Amino acid sequence: MVMVNAEMKRRPPNRNPFAETQAAAIAEVKAVYAELARRPVERNCTLLTQCCQFKITGATPYLTKGEALVAARGVRAAGRKALPERTDGACPLLHAYTGRCMIYNERPLGCRTHFCDAAGGAYARGEVIDLIRRLEKVDALLNGDGPRMLPGAVADALAEMR
Repeated sequence: MVMVNAEMKRRPPNRNPFAETQAAAIAEVKAVYAELARRPVERNCTLLTQCCQFKITGATPYLTKGEALVAARGVRAAGRKALPERTDGACPLLHAYTGRCMIYNERPLGCRTHFCDAAGGAYARGEVIDLIRRLEKVDALLNGDGPRMLPGAVADALAEMR
């Protein structure tokens, strides 16, 4: 029988503050995405993936560190350890064979709010500024350096996960 002394009972178990902070950050990012989904906005993504063609549109979504972590977890859940190389200028999260987003449920706010004209157009910044501010707070919590272009942000988050 193992005896537990009073000092051992008082000591908290080994904690990993970084992991706890990261888990809280991921939960907040997902809460932001859920809040956006609850808003009554008449838009309908028809999965044309035109907005995923960065070279054609000239627009690449920017992600905060929290969003990049959520996206990186989605990449891992899709069975990948790194972003695929794309030479055609498309989003690296766009599956080369299926033409669909590999992390659709974990896609960043910019992908959720930058709809093509066929889907109803983009959200006005004023419609989502409160959500942007929440993501910026998560970025600060994680010691992020502000929004970064999707490919680099997700690649760095994947490297951090190793």
